[in-house]
Amino acid sequence: MGKVSLEGIEFHAFHGVFSEEKKLGNRFTVDIHVETDFRKAMLDDDLNETVDYSRIYQIAKSHMEEPVKLLEHLGHLMLQDILKVYPKLKSIDIIIKKHNPALGGVVNYSVVKVSYPEDYE
Repeated sequence: MGKVSLEGIEFHAFHGVFSEEKKLGNRFTVDIHVETDFRKAMLDDDLNETVDYSRIYQIAKSHMEEPVKLLEHLGHLMLQDILKVYPKLKSIDIIIKKHNPALGGVVNYSVVKVSYPEDYE
């Protein structure tokens, strides 16, 4: 068993409930961690025997380009698509941070974490 991760993926996107968020957008950081059995890849040096993190990045990027209201929903959509491509994954953790959310005070991030199998239906 092993873990493949992408950490600190940065996007400018337009997710949010408020009209200002939809117009101006915001900076987001996404971390994705997947757990899988990559013993065969370790032995054979074969990308087909593990998770291609460039594919994971493309899934995250495509969802960041389609505005939604809630980060919880965004994480769920990413989770679903990752599982479609890699159905044998043991676990997935997706952490989405919205930088400087418009709350009327100083806040570095709002953060949502979505996990498989716990949060998946």
